[in-house]
Parts: sequence; C-alpha cells; structure tokens
Amino acid sequence: MRQPFISVYEDNHLLIVDKKPGILVQGDKTGDKPLLDHCKDYIKEKYNKPGAVFLGTVHRLDRPVSGLVVFARTSKSLERMNKLFKDRKIKKVYWAVVKNRPPKKEDKLVHWLKKDSSKNKTEAFDKEVDGAQRAELKYKVLGNLNDHYLLEVQPTTGRPHQIRVQLASMGCPIRGDVKYGFVRPNPEGSINLHARSLDFIHPVSKEPVKVFAGVPVNDFWEQFLVLDKKSPKIKSKDKYMDKLQ
Repeated sequence: MRQPFISVYEDNHLLIVDKKPGILVQGDKTGDKPLLDHCKDYIKEKYNKPGAVFLGTVHRLDRPVSGLVVFARTSKSLERMNKLFKDRKIKKVYWAVVKNRPPKKEDKLVHWLKKDSSKNKTEAFDKEVDGAQRAELKYKVLGNLNDHYLLEVQPTTGRPHQIRVQLASMGCPIRGDVKYGFVRPNPEGSINLHARSLDFIHPVSKEPVKVFAGVPVNDFWEQFLVLDKKSPKIKSKDKYMDKLQ
C-alpha cells in the first residue's frame, strides 16, 4: 500500500500532511492503521530514526474528510501548536461541495452543538442548551458547477463534526454525507469536505506558514479548481499529487 498522505510541510518541529479520505487520524476500535502511525513510519524511514518516533497529534479530521493535518515532532511544538489552536490563531479554510443552493452568498452560522458519542453524531441547536458547545463558522459560495455549489468555509471554533452539522442545519448537507442528511453516499465512502489551507505563525521560528492541499484525485473534485481565484493552482494530476493515487 502506498502511503495515504503526502507531506506538504516539514521541519524539525512540525509535519503537515495532506491525507486521503477514508483514513483515520488516530486509532479507534476498528483497529485500522491510523494516519499517525503512517506518519511515524515515514519520519522513521526518511530520517533513519532509531527507536520510537515522537509525533503528537495537534488536531483531527473526520475519517471521510480529506486535506491538511498537523503533527508536532517535539513536545515543545505540540504544546505551542495546541495553544495556537485553542487561542484561535490559526486560519483554517475548508472546501465543501453541496447540492442545495445556500440561502445566502455568504453568511456566518452560529449554533450550539451537542455530540452523542454512542451514535458518533452531533446535533445542532439554534439556542443554548445544557451540555452543548457554541460553534461558529463563516461560509462563502465560490460558484456552482453541474448542479453543485462549492463553498469556502472558515470555522472559528473546532467542534466535532462542526462543518458537517452546521451546513446540514441550513439545508445544505455535504455531498456524500448521509449521516447528516445527504441522499446517497459517495462510491468510496468519502464526503466532499476538504481541509484546503492553514495559515499561522510558526510556534518556534515565528515565521509565517501558509500551506495548501490539492483536492483528491478524481474528476468530480478537480472540476471545481476553476472556481478558485486566490489559492496557488495546485492540480491533483501533478507529480506532487501522484503519490496519493
């Protein structure tokens, strides 16, 4: 099996990868090998590391979601990156494809989210309820192609399934996301939600870091690249992305 990710940024402190949909970030009861272990193997082999490799998970993506995941290569960078996420000092941009037309060209959504761990599903409420956490995101419609709309989504908070349930709550479930109301699954079990870019100040060097992830390698995703006006033109069929095929 080829590695289910590509490295888009790495130094002595951080490893940022673009993961394929369908890959767990951390292990669960399925016993499937998670992205964390794949990345540890990569570091061990590339840098000829003896013994155990330290790699800390800074944040997670849901299994059916593709795109950027950040790992820390030292305990110091893990602590500092965790603080950047907690303090909301990292700009996160996602792409989401929906079938239904959003009610506005752009808007801010605020809900209170409550997760049912037994069902691994989150419920959204318009008003504060016991046990729920406030969730906020902004979205903008980048355009539409073939009866689907491409949204740029910027979450302010980082709640479980936040983008999925908030978009579904405005009547726009993400394509393939049957858990939150889309009519049919995608053939490979993915959903059309992609962690597209991250923008932050490096926790150690203090230099600005901005990274992008090319969309998954399939004709459906690739058609939407023509709607992107500001990102570098990362094309999935470049050699850069061939590693993911």
